[in-house]
Amino acid sequence: MTPILELRNATKIYAGGLLRRRSTVALEGSYLSVGEGRPRITAIAGESGSGKTTMGMLLLGFIEPTSGEILYRGKNLAQASREELRRFRQEVQAIFQDPFEVYNPFYKVDHLLTVPIAKFGLAKTKEERREKIESALINVGLRPEETLGRYPHQLSGGQRQRITVARALILNPQVIIADEPVSMVDASLRATILEALRHLNRELGISILYITHDLATAYHICDNILVLYQGSVAEAGDVDGIILEPQHPYTQLLVGSIPWPDPKRRWGEEAIVSQGDVAGQATHGCKFAPRCRYAMDICRETRPPHYRTAETRAVACFLYRDSPVLPPEEINSVLDT
Repeated sequence: MTPILELRNATKIYAGGLLRRRSTVALEGSYLSVGEGRPRITAIAGESGSGKTTMGMLLLGFIEPTSGEILYRGKNLAQASREELRRFRQEVQAIFQDPFEVYNPFYKVDHLLTVPIAKFGLAKTKEERREKIESALINVGLRPEETLGRYPHQLSGGQRQRITVARALILNPQVIIADEPVSMVDASLRATILEALRHLNRELGISILYITHDLATAYHICDNILVLYQGSVAEAGDVDGIILEPQHPYTQLLVGSIPWPDPKRRWGEEAIVSQGDVAGQATHGCKFAPRCRYAMDICRETRPPHYRTAETRAVACFLYRDSPVLPPEEINSVLDT
């Protein structure tokens, strides 16, 4: 079955600097596909600078890859016709980090919901339009009578973010790409928004790519996870296994930073080497080697492939070199099982 959305060997390099040109590899040789079978919530996780937002921008068609392809229903997005792009914009929706930036403060929130209906011709009458809007709001846990007719500043951050989810829902998407959707919302409201996303996935069959640095929320709502480090996949597979028993040293570092409610667990027992501490240290091998306490000579000289350590686990680390090698283009096989 042809995936709805696919990254195929996608690399994105940003160039910068006026006098001395420098380049930054934000994403390198990445593969990811979102199919039409069982809808899943997949986390794309990593610390700042890992490439997760770049991956999301590529999948949304907002930026073009330096090399490789972004495919929509099997066709290169760069070669899509106007009608195909129109269908793509309807089927692949985004939810962004800041719930206020998408609003024009001079318009009531109704405007944000009516524009996509008009643009895509989804309603023939005012009554049909109203019905679609109210249904979308109810699906994200909002009461239409308490929401419509108000200005953005009259709503809480959680309400504004749920309205952006409703806006995406109005278009009946197949895929939603949510980039840090709860990072700017009060902790008391995060559960409500995350539950709305889970409802869209389970009840409406929408696949969700959940971009986050927060492994705790990823653990609670996602089915599987890609852990990125400097533009490459460090570990991928079933979210329960990876969060509860991380294998890659980088994933272990991330999981070790989660504030689990365990009084026996102490923080600070191990020194953490940050990206800033190793800035400028070149390596031809594993990108994480300068920060890794397990680094061997081979790690500094050779880039590790992905080793399939279980049916639902792939790890790019020489600690598991006795396991079979998983080709990069087959990384989705550990996510689809």
